[in-house]
Amino acid sequence: MEYSASQIAEYIGGEIIGNPNTLITGVSPIEEGEKGCLSFIDQDRFERFLEETKCSVVIVSKRFVKTGKSYNPTLIVVEDAYPSFQRLMHLYQASQERRTGIEQGAFIHENAQIEEGVYVGAFAYISEKTKVGTGTLIYPQVYIGKGVRIGKNCKVDSGVKIYDYCRIGDNCVIHSNSVIGGDGFGFQLTPEGFKKIPQLGNVIIEDEVEIGSNCSIDRATIGSTVIGKGSKIDNLIQIAHNVKIGKNNVIAAQTGIAGSSTLGDWNQIGGQVGIVGHIKIGNKVKIQAQSGVNNNLANGEIVYGSPAFAANDFRKNYVHFRNLTQIVKRVDRIEKNSLKAHE
Repeated sequence: MEYSASQIAEYIGGEIIGNPNTLITGVSPIEEGEKGCLSFIDQDRFERFLEETKCSVVIVSKRFVKTGKSYNPTLIVVEDAYPSFQRLMHLYQASQERRTGIEQGAFIHENAQIEEGVYVGAFAYISEKTKVGTGTLIYPQVYIGKGVRIGKNCKVDSGVKIYDYCRIGDNCVIHSNSVIGGDGFGFQLTPEGFKKIPQLGNVIIEDEVEIGSNCSIDRATIGSTVIGKGSKIDNLIQIAHNVKIGKNNVIAAQTGIAGSSTLGDWNQIGGQVGIVGHIKIGNKVKIQAQSGVNNNLANGEIVYGSPAFAANDFRKNYVHFRNLTQIVKRVDRIEKNSLKAHE
């Protein structure tokens, strides 16, 4: 698709410096710019590319533009370049042709309910008593179990497995190879070994949730495992049975949350965090990467380390830990000198 600088400036409310008829046919990172590409500058470390870039058009934050100076690319000057560029990305995505229809090789049970505008890719399998909402995209090789409900305008990417009776809200995205509703890790130790406990619940994913690739969200033993509205889950994350995650949480890659733990709203959880089972985490908590959480956390806490505690205290203590060998040697010398003084 081809756009002029003036069309872009009009859409984002920017001021043009340069040729308003400059055409762009693609986008690129500012440091890899080519003729015909659009990029943006909103950080000090990229300011030098106003002189160096080969991009034809650059969206730039107002504070970087010097009065009376000429620039090689055509500039579109806005208050803050990054959100303006994001608006263009959303516009471009919306302009892409949406897939619809049922591809050859897909299986849809006769009593499944498929609403208007749904796409079902080749070799997808949709079981009985399932409902798929308007505008949802089911990509090839997806498996959807019995009695599943998927809302409107969702995207379920290739290789996803959604087990029986799980519920997916509207406007959700589930990336490739994630498994929703597999059995929770429930076993009872007996004299004969570990006996499996039936996992009879389901998973409920509320509206506006995005789940990365290769995640596992286990069904509840009884009741539901819940992912709250607006939450964003990165790749390679394990969420165990009966976990309850509130609204607008962000959880980074390789995090694991053990069974029956509860998270409030607006929490930020870093990569490789481990959270033990049966604890409660409040609202607006920040858990730094690679932390191990084994106690309840109150609203607004910021924690780090394993076991995790207040992040500022962790950093202060870590300075001492790095010097622990020298500190021990000093203490040993002081003790030896003290013993000599008393001999």
